[in-house]
Amino acid sequence: MEIKSATFVISNTDIARCPQDGLPEYAFIGRSNVGKSSLINMLVRKHGLAMTSSTPGKTLLINHFLINNAWYIVDLPGYGYASRGKEQREKLQHIIESYILGRAQMTNLFLLIDCRHAPMEIDLQFIEWLGENEVPFAIVFTKADKLGGGKLHENVRTYLEKLSEQWEELPPYFVTSAEKGIGREELLDYIAQINLSLKKER
Repeated sequence: MEIKSATFVISNTDIARCPQDGLPEYAFIGRSNVGKSSLINMLVRKHGLAMTSSTPGKTLLINHFLINNAWYIVDLPGYGYASRGKEQREKLQHIIESYILGRAQMTNLFLLIDCRHAPMEIDLQFIEWLGENEVPFAIVFTKADKLGGGKLHENVRTYLEKLSEQWEELPPYFVTSAEKGIGREELLDYIAQINLSLKKER
């Protein structure tokens, strides 16, 4: 898929104020500082479209970016940032859950996982919640350039084996690096395939 245009549309905390044009939406979520904004910028090849920050947990809003005037990338708030107060954590959880469960246009959720770390309970619980609510999702391992090939494959395999303990069928997964552009074509092709199947259903 070729990205011809990528435009910021709106930021908000209320799904009722999200775009009402019915276009498919592909949402990106992950723990704070997993490299979400960098990955989005890499996918659209537009530096600074999604704001990156060295401070974890800066995305506090639902951010819509219109791609090729045909579909949206949605940048969701990160989760699991421990230093936030209880009230703010609960508010973010409400924003995330209301979008994922209440937004009919949400076509697929991409869950970002930092490939450098062993499986973390907060991510595994979130994956379990997605399964319980029958949310269509794929896993995106980020920061692949930070590991050597052997260690990268070992970490990904370990993660998939951990998921296999609970899942009979594993979700699709992608290995990416925003810095090196790894996984870009595979992710965009996956989105293109879903968009094509949606057109055939109409």
